[in-house]
Amino acid sequence: MSRFIIRPAVIDDAEGIGRLAAEFAQYLRDLGDESELNFNAEVYVRDGFGNMPAFSGLVAEHDNEIQGYLLYHPGYDTDCATRILHVIDLYVSETQRGQGIGRALMKEAQKICRRLGGTQLFWSVFAPNKAAIEFYEHLSAKFTRDLLFMSLDIGND
Repeated sequence: MSRFIIRPAVIDDAEGIGRLAAEFAQYLRDLGDESELNFNAEVYVRDGFGNMPAFSGLVAEHDNEIQGYLLYHPGYDTDCATRILHVIDLYVSETQRGQGIGRALMKEAQKICRRLGGTQLFWSVFAPNKAAIEFYEHLSAKFTRDLLFMSLDIGND
């Protein structure tokens, strides 16, 4: 079992996160995901930094190599009247799974949520991704069964 550290993601992590994002996209494609899946190193830099970053992140690192990442942004749940942390991406390289990396990334996200005054993490999971569902259930996560996600494409006009 290799040792790893969990730390905040920085702009210099773009190449490593981009590499894992490509691996993640292929993993999802293999499960049947037909979405565009455009996230890469360039998008990570463009949208994760600057005057109004769209997200923040964490990385799991060992010997200067990123083995996993978690991206998130703060949010709010009016029904519960509480701050939340929306996990938008969690991925651990297939070769590094089973070492506690995903669990450690989620635990650190929980700490961040608490520091922000939040009380829950919230995320979506691709329905055919049974391995992810099993992982989350081992963390005691529960499905939100009474809500459905919706989206509205507004284009770039």
